[in-house]
Amino acid sequence: MLTIDSNHSHQTCDGYSRREFLKVGSLAMGGLSLPQLLQAESKSKQEGSGKAVIMVYLAGGPTHHDTFDLKDDAPLGIRGEFRSIKTAATGVRVCELLPKIAAQMDECSIIRSISDTVNSHSSYHVMTGKSKKVVAPPGGWPGIGSVFSKKFGISQGTPAYLDLGGGVKGGGFLGSAYAGFSPSGKGQADMKLNGVTTDRFGDRQLLLNCFDNLRRDIDSSGIIEGMDAFNQEAVNVITSNRLLTALDTRKEDPKTVERYGKTGRNFMLARRLVEAGARFVTLSTGGWDTHNDNFNKCRKILPDLDRGVGNLIQDLRDRNMLDDVTVVVWGEFGRTPKINSKGGRDHWSRVMSVLLAGGGMNNGQVVGSSDRHGGEPAERPVRLGEVFSTLYHNCGIDSTTLQFNDLTGRPQYIVDPNCTPIKELVG
Repeated sequence: MLTIDSNHSHQTCDGYSRREFLKVGSLAMGGLSLPQLLQAESKSKQEGSGKAVIMVYLAGGPTHHDTFDLKDDAPLGIRGEFRSIKTAATGVRVCELLPKIAAQMDECSIIRSISDTVNSHSSYHVMTGKSKKVVAPPGGWPGIGSVFSKKFGISQGTPAYLDLGGGVKGGGFLGSAYAGFSPSGKGQADMKLNGVTTDRFGDRQLLLNCFDNLRRDIDSSGIIEGMDAFNQEAVNVITSNRLLTALDTRKEDPKTVERYGKTGRNFMLARRLVEAGARFVTLSTGGWDTHNDNFNKCRKILPDLDRGVGNLIQDLRDRNMLDDVTVVVWGEFGRTPKINSKGGRDHWSRVMSVLLAGGGMNNGQVVGSSDRHGGEPAERPVRLGEVFSTLYHNCGIDSTTLQFNDLTGRPQYIVDPNCTPIKELVG
């Protein structure tokens, strides 16, 4: 098993490089290594409606003042250099550098009063809804993608949870069987027969089964029996071209590829993966840790975000998928109201903005508000758990009753049962 860095890296202030890590396996002598990467049990499959979530993680912590919660009337040292523009939703305004998102705002909503983020450069709390400061059960909390993997399993050769970047590695106390599958880059080789005919592949399966039968006879721990499900799911992926076809963007309309551009490829890929049966796809963009030169940095990265998210929402809309797919765009925290001496904004975990789209929600509105300087929630504080409960609700999962046993056998709520779906959006 190899771990390979992608070509793109963004350094955050904690010194950690936010690269996308790709897990690469191979068809090895004596057994399949793809199950170690895929690790999804067919027994956990739950038939459903095909509803899905695409999570766009803005690594580094985006400034809410310069994206979705501009304070046009605040003093210059807080307001900054950008102005707000009208959107397709009456009374809702966003940054002038986000015109494509503005044009789709009737299918979006903004939460401006997330009140319980954590000052940490980690996707942990926006993938689990839990703070690392809170003691986790043995094995750790699973991310939302792992919960989807547990609930839905594999559909026609496509894993439920596909990680294009920004996801929490591992499945928490649900186990590594429900970790995100990273299908990018050289990892695609695991899903190809590489010139082996289906007949020869069947012969190799038979040989593998013979080895497994022998090992099973001498194994009293049950480990080999447990791996049978992993091997079968790996075979399902390899023998089905559904996922591989979705990953091959050469099959996409060239005009669509051009609309997204090079920086928007993963946004387009996320839509293709959902079309192929994925239930939770996460992708990440970096460069949002703007302690210095905030406005020039935003001038570079905001248009890329606008192109990616705007085109993604438009594509889902054009394909009549938007009611079934929820898009959530957020980072780990907000940023300070006051612009510092380096022309930047520092970490600010007291309030954060989130963009939501689709999901059959009552969109075209703003939920909650921050105070006049964007420093504290002013109206309708919203907890992370409420957002998670809403995402689950949109996919037919009641998070107020959803429990799984941790490694000690104790049942655990995945979301605080006091955190119900946001009534303004789904009521």
